Amino acid sequence: MSASRRAIETPDAPRALGPYSQAVAAGETVFCAGQVGLDPATGRLVPGGIAAETARVLENLAGVLAAAGLSLADVVKTTVYLVDLAEFGTMNEVYGRHFTPPYPARATVQVAALPAGARVEIEAIAVGKRDGAGRGSAAPERRGPGASEERSE
Repeated sequence: MSASRRAIETPDAPRALGPYSQAVAAGETVFCAGQVGLDPATGRLVPGGIAAETARVLENLAGVLAAAGLSLADVVKTTVYLVDLAEFGTMNEVYGRHFTPPYPARATVQVAALPAGARVEIEAIAVGKRDGAGRGSAAPERRGPGASEERSE
């Protein structure tokens, strides 16, 4: 079975400015574009520094994933871009509150600059069966405490 590609869009994250999608679903994999700490309601960077930006970034990613019928629990890989690696500890603390074991694989790199003057950008890859809310498969798969599942590494 060949994987079809489908754009994922939601008003719960800043809209894509340019020729890219907020995310693209290919089969059971969702590739999320990098998100910065823009408030989708205002289009402005949230105030409060790296902690507030990281929280908004992860809320934006959660919104995109929800539009695909997934959640942060389905994320298998992230890439974090920081303007200053000295802010890693603060970013990591906020990041850790949004994910549960098994944590996604992650790479973190320092960059010279990010869009909108952001301090952090995070992109994500998620895998899972999408429910009917997200333009995915018709059979919802429930996940939660005590649920068991196998994942390939």
